[in-house]
Amino acid sequence: MKIRRAVITAAGRSQRALPLQTLVDRDGIEKTALRVIVEEALSAGVEEICLVVAPGDRQAYAEASGEYASRLCFVEQETPRGYGHALGLAREFTRNEAFLHLISDHLYLSSLPMRCAQQVAERARSEACAVSAVQATRETMLPYYGTIGGRRVAGTKDLYEIDRVLEKPTPSEAEQKLIVPGLRAGHYLCFFGIHVLTPTVMESLAEEADRLAGDQSIQLSPVLAVLAGRERYLALEVQGTRYNIGVKYGLLTAQLALALAGADRDNVLAQLVELLALRTRQAPR
Repeated sequence: MKIRRAVITAAGRSQRALPLQTLVDRDGIEKTALRVIVEEALSAGVEEICLVVAPGDRQAYAEASGEYASRLCFVEQETPRGYGHALGLAREFTRNEAFLHLISDHLYLSSLPMRCAQQVAERARSEACAVSAVQATRETMLPYYGTIGGRRVAGTKDLYEIDRVLEKPTPSEAEQKLIVPGLRAGHYLCFFGIHVLTPTVMESLAEEADRLAGDQSIQLSPVLAVLAGRERYLALEVQGTRYNIGVKYGLLTAQLALALAGADRDNVLAQLVELLALRTRQAPR
């Protein structure tokens, strides 16, 4: 399986400014969140990246990508018809090939020398099928993520055959339909925000766009459920952590995680200890 292209969706109207925010990366260099995500995609060996953006955002995103601007192309989502619709707009770019897909409001920290996107891409190449990254997630976080049900692939510790996908299930739905043997009680395998997808996904998204007339929203999870029924589709429990910069304090949490994993770790720790000590001294007695 060749994975030469990546698609990053960044057209959500309520979160369009998030990828433009500046952080200090692990190497101590100031970068936009978008540039960090682009570097994540490039680590997987892709050659070209398509950004799906809202109308009018092309120039800001090109500038935010810095030195990588020449490797990007842009598609605008004229009508806000959902996440799946945005991804489907890149069908011409993916050219009937497997492709890497990342979302623009998550940053990733791998616990291995290999970055998270690279882990997913390499497993997809070796298994020659679609692979979505997942992470065991406590049930209180289910409202934020698509979630899978399935069974562990024999002889592996981190790979699962997907047989069901639900978008943001309730805890009761997850308990009834998405239990995966071997996970801790109250935990489910939720999407991580990194996928390698096959042309079947783009075909299914086009079918959904034809079926749902007008401005009806098109989501990705139902299409991934269809994928699981049509061909082999795996979930990889990635060795790393995702940071959703779109939730409250998400950007702060991501920055702290990057700082504590990077070149300035000792300095950041010292400042945190000093801050905590100051707050303790100032706390009412």
